Amino acid sequence: MGSSSSKTVSISDAAGSSDDGGGGQLYVSLKLRNVNLKTDLVPHVYGSVPLIGSWDSVKAIPMKRESSSSWELIFVLPANHEKLYFKFLLETKHDNRSSLVEEEGPNRLLQGGKLEEESRDIMFKMDGQVLEYKFVIRVDAISPFDLASGWRAYQNNFEPSAVRGIPDVSISSRLESENQEETVSIISINPTTTTGPSLSLSKSEGTFSSTQIKEDKRDLYIPKLSRPASASVFVNNAIEMDYDLKKAMPEASGAVAAAVVADRMLGTNEGRQIAIVLVGLPARGKTFTAAKLTRYLRWLGHETKHFNVGKTRRIKFGTNQSAEFFHPENPEGLEARNEMAALDMEDMLSWMQDGGQVGIFDATNSTRERRNMLMKMAEGKCKIIFLEIICNDESIIKRNILLKIQQSPDYSDVSDFEAGLSDFKSRLANYEEAYEPVEEGSYIKMIDMIGGRGGQIQVNNISGYLPGKIVFFLVNTHLSPRPIILTRHGQSQDNVRERVGGDSVLSEAGEVYSKKLAKFLEKRLKSEKTASIWTSTLQRSILTANPIVGFPKIQWRALDEINTGVCDGMTYEEIKRNMPEESILREKDKLRYRYLRGESYLDIIQRLEPVIIELERQQAPVVVMSHQAVLRALYAYFADKPLKEIPFLEVPLHTIIEIQMGVSGVEEKRYKL
Repeated sequence: MGSSSSKTVSISDAAGSSDDGGGGQLYVSLKLRNVNLKTDLVPHVYGSVPLIGSWDSVKAIPMKRESSSSWELIFVLPANHEKLYFKFLLETKHDNRSSLVEEEGPNRLLQGGKLEEESRDIMFKMDGQVLEYKFVIRVDAISPFDLASGWRAYQNNFEPSAVRGIPDVSISSRLESENQEETVSIISINPTTTTGPSLSLSKSEGTFSSTQIKEDKRDLYIPKLSRPASASVFVNNAIEMDYDLKKAMPEASGAVAAAVVADRMLGTNEGRQIAIVLVGLPARGKTFTAAKLTRYLRWLGHETKHFNVGKTRRIKFGTNQSAEFFHPENPEGLEARNEMAALDMEDMLSWMQDGGQVGIFDATNSTRERRNMLMKMAEGKCKIIFLEIICNDESIIKRNILLKIQQSPDYSDVSDFEAGLSDFKSRLANYEEAYEPVEEGSYIKMIDMIGGRGGQIQVNNISGYLPGKIVFFLVNTHLSPRPIILTRHGQSQDNVRERVGGDSVLSEAGEVYSKKLAKFLEKRLKSEKTASIWTSTLQRSILTANPIVGFPKIQWRALDEINTGVCDGMTYEEIKRNMPEESILREKDKLRYRYLRGESYLDIIQRLEPVIIELERQQAPVVVMSHQAVLRALYAYFADKPLKEIPFLEVPLHTIIEIQMGVSGVEEKRYKL
């Protein structure tokens, strides 16, 4: 027998932290090599939860052909996943009939990123022959978020400023570095007095925290790579890096982190529109997931729109359609539903022609025939990525069904709850009868993830910066209800003096608010033992949180107030008097205006992205105690406000904004103390 190669990762190594943007994820790659199969044979994988199939060979997952002699299956697991048992199958086809041949030997077990068994190859007995293939597993714990966000910020800094009409970064260095083991790359943007910031690439041993940002300097953090980079140079406002991509980045994370490095080397296709086409049975959380993804992409500045086919169907045919309308053998109903899907797809493609970038196409799309129709319509116009939502948790399905009966317009005129429930269950059975899982094209499968208790993501044929960002966001999202509480620090001495920036202590009124806030939170969170308090690193935020007891407190530099640069400590009247040109530029475009040697609101959004990911990942309440500009940006994310409105949102002192996140959407309450 041959031996498999594997890389094991401990749970503690994989867990990540809020400081480094870690998602606590393991990227797993299963490969079969030296495979010489007939064209009608496809390797599959099946196993236990969290690997879909649960020992149902009919639901085995097909592997993707990587080369003429290599097949691969990629999936994502939480670092603390339960034991995962699995085996390999070969699907054989004879005269339009399929059968499955199971590999010889005991089940394989993956736990905590380690294969718990003696290494062995794959062996099948078929038609009196023994087929033996090399098995390779690779498990990597990697936080692609900082890499992706750092690259995005780097690229954005080369865009001409909407305020000054010149790039915010100019190249003034050319550097080559020797190979070093375990090296961290830091792109430092340092202010200059004439042509704007200068950019240099430095290498330093050990680890680097993205919180280690000195005044008047912003650092874009690129996570530690498993292998050293070779000489790196800057040429023509573009970075050329001689990474061996397959060696430097784990193969299994190619859809997420490595895509960003590939974009550096090969260029991006960001001009191409993307259609995220939802797939899944009713009551699985598709619309909720679509709404969250739409909100996230809009907040990042991507022109995104949610197209809901169910809404179009209700406008066209009304809300009183019975379960029979959705029966797969009802030709009139099938034609009507396909017509509505085609109309919405045409609307989305027309919207993209007018400048839209990402369309979220929300429908069941549960048959290959429907999906093939959509792919044919989109051919040459946009890239389709199927997003399949799979949920096997009966408690979540039951909860979602009840919400459907209570909130869906389809049942608003049904006075008898039991009658509505019976009809919806019949509708669901009709969809289940015709359901065909996605196996074609580019796709993302979210399997048992919406409950926030683990689960798995599979990706197939996904590449590029934006699709990678989408995958990573989906890895960290769920629909478990919990509140997010936003509040500014108590009034500070600089607030009293009307000075921007600074790091002053609280005023007398601010100290009173901190005590009132502590009492409010003690009452509001008395049953929430796992809640946490997040503050900035500025003392007015930390002092406001001091009276709060019983909850862990976490300081985020990303939550610090907007950097006002050379205007720090000045009043707006002093800025207007001493720097009239800057005052005019700020009034002209508050969203994009960047203080000299400081930040803009768009810069704040960039540094808040890891905070958003962590907030999405949390299952317990979080209290975010920060500053006006930062909270405006955070609130805009949850409230789905347009970017242009962010600088003008009302976030007054001594006010609590409670945002309830759950399956029914986002609700808001405000309390004035």
